[in-house]
Amino acid sequence: MYGLIDFILHIDQHLVTIIDQFGIWTYVILFLIVFIETGLVIFPFLPGDSLLFAASALAALPAIHLNIWILIAVFAAAAIIGDTVNYEIGKKVGLSIPEDSLLGKVLNKEKMEKAESFFNKHGGKTILIARFMPFIRTFAPFIAGASRMHYGYFIRYNFIGGAVWVLLCCLAGFFFGNIPYVRDNFTIVVLGIIFVSLIPMIVTFIRGKMKKTA
Repeated sequence: MYGLIDFILHIDQHLVTIIDQFGIWTYVILFLIVFIETGLVIFPFLPGDSLLFAASALAALPAIHLNIWILIAVFAAAAIIGDTVNYEIGKKVGLSIPEDSLLGKVLNKEKMEKAESFFNKHGGKTILIARFMPFIRTFAPFIAGASRMHYGYFIRYNFIGGAVWVLLCCLAGFFFGNIPYVRDNFTIVVLGIIFVSLIPMIVTFIRGKMKKTA
């Protein structure tokens, strides 16, 4: 777990090492990280927003051999395909998950109820909104599949959400990631990205607590 935290906080340094060691295969590695984070429901803790931002910031450097448009295509494909796989897993498994299973421990009853409530409230827009919410974006397509959302309806929001999420994160990284202050304080920026991403979840949690005490 410490290794994962270190990777996230110093993601720019680790990415440089990966690029130096693997060259063009870096695109495959980045695809797999985003695909696993969005497609396999038991890995919601893998970096998403910060990875897109950091990789795109490095792509702006002449010395780094990463192409921003290839990055955008790779990340978009990983996000959209990942959510589609997650949807199919949810469709096959359903909402009745044994609590003693690995999936049951990740998606316990409380998390499932909260995700389902959020899903019922916002409908298909959940797939789009969830893209910008860590953890929720991993659970949303699973719930969509488990609740038998129409595939055509799901894929439309999946495609739009994936494209918008990737474009915003990547273009922000490409154009702002190499501002001197950002570059010199990248760990703080990453923590800021994580915090901002968690704000919707924090607000939802506080509202839920306030309703219970009201």
